[in-house]
Amino acid sequence: MPKKGGKHAEMGKEMQAQCKRAKVEEACSLSVMNFENPDSLFGSFISPIKQEMFFREYWEQKPLLVQRNDPLLAAYYQSLFQLSDLKELCSQGLYYGQDINICRCVNGKKKVLNKEGKVNYMQLKKDFDQKKATIQFHQPQRFKVFILQLEGEKHWRLYKPTVHLAREYNVESEDRIGNPTHEFILKPGDLLYFPRGTIHQADTPLGISYSTHVTISTYQNNSWGDFLLDAIPGLVFDSAKEDVVLRTSIPRQLLMQVDTADSTKKLSSLLRRLADRLEDTRELRSSDMKKDFIMNRLPPWLGCDSDPLTPGGKLPKIDSKIRLQFRDHAIITVEPDQENSDEIRRDMVYVYHSLKNRRETHMMGREDDTTSEEGASQQTHGLRFPLSYLDALKQIWSSSTVNVKELNLISDEEKENLALSLWTECLIEVI
Repeated sequence: MPKKGGKHAEMGKEMQAQCKRAKVEEACSLSVMNFENPDSLFGSFISPIKQEMFFREYWEQKPLLVQRNDPLLAAYYQSLFQLSDLKELCSQGLYYGQDINICRCVNGKKKVLNKEGKVNYMQLKKDFDQKKATIQFHQPQRFKVFILQLEGEKHWRLYKPTVHLAREYNVESEDRIGNPTHEFILKPGDLLYFPRGTIHQADTPLGISYSTHVTISTYQNNSWGDFLLDAIPGLVFDSAKEDVVLRTSIPRQLLMQVDTADSTKKLSSLLRRLADRLEDTRELRSSDMKKDFIMNRLPPWLGCDSDPLTPGGKLPKIDSKIRLQFRDHAIITVEPDQENSDEIRRDMVYVYHSLKNRRETHMMGREDDTTSEEGASQQTHGLRFPLSYLDALKQIWSSSTVNVKELNLISDEEKENLALSLWTECLIEVI
């Protein structure tokens, strides 16, 4: 929504549908939006900037502004989503708070104008036209597949971050942020990226009836620090099995001490031992981050009128050749057996995937926190295998095609069972 008065440090790596200022020359050939896979879609939406250049020169470093000045290119994103689409979506049943927020900026502060219950389009249009309110549409990818779009114009000001790549939302006083480093008008077809922590303001210029833009906040909580928090506990657990130093008791009064200088020296020594062990570690556990990523990922886009995924084609046999499907939607993790509550828990291999994730509830709360129609708690979708299956799974994941009989398992029965399990989950196809 337009920010008037106070300057807000809105954190999060945000790609906004609408800075170094890189202008698109009219002679540049722009690709059409390509929905074949996530990589091609991202490439088409930042076109003509190449992905290699974007990640080398802009990602987490400085803003990027792509301006498509040619009127013929103004609708570059418009076919993906427009304000007029809201009328149709309201007829499907949208609710205030859950799907839509109606906001205004009053004296520099955000004021929410939500009603109760289901959204009425005529009331929505009245708030928009007469009160000049901002319509915030939450997670619209549940209804329409799109990345960016823009109608009207938006006046933007960017300021130097007070904390580079800040992790938390913050509001900074005007005397701290200084003058804008970038100031510009975004027009239809433009794209703006700025790193997490960039302080920014946006408002609709005078004379412009409305402005529509999409904000995409991406790659939050995926820093090296987050990865260490996820991976270190598993490393410590495995190392303690073999290193008696890690199994030695801490000093009796350690937890009651105020001065921990001696303890930090000991911890530094233990961390160096872990670092040495890490050099020779074959499997580094990061199951929680992987599961969270897959659980919150959209399912594959198969078309507007497509049926739910079901196993199809030939059943895999020992003499079959198979190929992994939907590589971007499945992961392999090694973690303790979740179905064994004994004190000694074996490591198992888990294959998690997003093929059965529900588009209509995407990013609207964790699926395992909700209850399905049958009353059962929904879980992450996937398969569980003995640790001995790990090499065979890696073989499938790393090969374009593989013969079932050549899988790295001892018996033909194990090979067929693995292939059949993956086929049942629509993760492989027989070719």
